[in-house]
Amino acid sequence: MLSVMRDGEGSEVSIQHDRRYEGLSESQLIELARSDPEAFGELYLRNVERIYNYVYYRVGNAADAEDLTAHTFHQALGSIGRYVDQGTPFVAWLYRIAHNLVANYHRARGRWRTVSLEDVELSGKAAESPEQSAEMHERQRALWAAIRRQPEERQRLLILKFADRLSNDEIGRIMGRTESSIKSLYFRTLKSLRADLEAREWR
Repeated sequence: MLSVMRDGEGSEVSIQHDRRYEGLSESQLIELARSDPEAFGELYLRNVERIYNYVYYRVGNAADAEDLTAHTFHQALGSIGRYVDQGTPFVAWLYRIAHNLVANYHRARGRWRTVSLEDVELSGKAAESPEQSAEMHERQRALWAAIRRQPEERQRLLILKFADRLSNDEIGRIMGRTESSIKSLYFRTLKSLRADLEAREWR
């Protein structure tokens, strides 16, 4: 999935790294992509995994995540001529497109879904016994439930932080906030999660 992009008719087009674009900066690629779809293909390859991960954690299944990721890049390709560099990474623009598509996706379905617990490893340490494994999954279930009870902005922050492993500065650029503001929001979010879990006797 990550090496193909859909064209305007919905057909899959194979995308490969092109040596012509090696060493080019993001801003140089963007300028080329305004008139050269192959240059946009390089932007796709550099950013698609981040966008897919973000969408996947928001919608909960691979098929819908792939479809929404494809729509994100198709929309970006159609709008690249109007893209204005505002001093933020190109991926921040892609995240905003993906965010809006995901929001429409959930509004259309009238419900919230998240990635299945079986597909997520929240702990780097494997369980040593079936009992420990069961307890770990229960803790994961409780944590995801607490995350879903957070305001949408905090959910978005946690996904960018842990799914995409972005820095506070990168998250701030994407969300239109300062790095210090993101640090403060992250602290409040963790405090809120802890209080939520403790209120339900998870410590």
